[in-house]
Amino acid sequence: MNAIESFLYEISKFFLTPVLVLLCLMFVYALFSLGQVSIDLLARTRRPHGLRPLHRYWQRHAHLGEDGLELHVLKQLEVQRIVSRVAPMLGLVATMIPMGPALVAVAAGNTKGMAENLVVAFAAVIVALLAAAITFVVQTVRRRWLMEELNALLRALPACGATVAGDVAHV
Repeated sequence: MNAIESFLYEISKFFLTPVLVLLCLMFVYALFSLGQVSIDLLARTRRPHGLRPLHRYWQRHAHLGEDGLELHVLKQLEVQRIVSRVAPMLGLVATMIPMGPALVAVAAGNTKGMAENLVVAFAAVIVALLAAAITFVVQTVRRRWLMEELNALLRALPACGATVAGDVAHV
């Protein structure tokens, strides 16, 4: 290998561990998010109008207006959106890095070395795709819930306009 190829190979090897750690963290976050949305779903079935995070947010931050409310909705979904989009990319990275040593092992007739590298590659992509799938579903469900609540809240604002204007005047 020439110097540039060796340099690129060493860089890619360096990133395998951080990428695998990130994938593990994303998978744990996906499971945590799935647990959160499951608890919210259970609470919604027991009390359909009981969960109103945007209403509580609006009561404390009415001075921010409708734009502030919409920004709050985007912030609520941001991490799930990032994980659902970045996890597959990191899974591909974590798949491709061990493929180089696996191909070298095949060329050398070392099937054990090839198998060890392929196990890491395929495990990483499976974990990444599961994390992405879970967070995508959770984000989609939470987005619908938040949009329904935002829509109801914005429809109710003209009816309580004097109260909102009074709240803004006190801030």
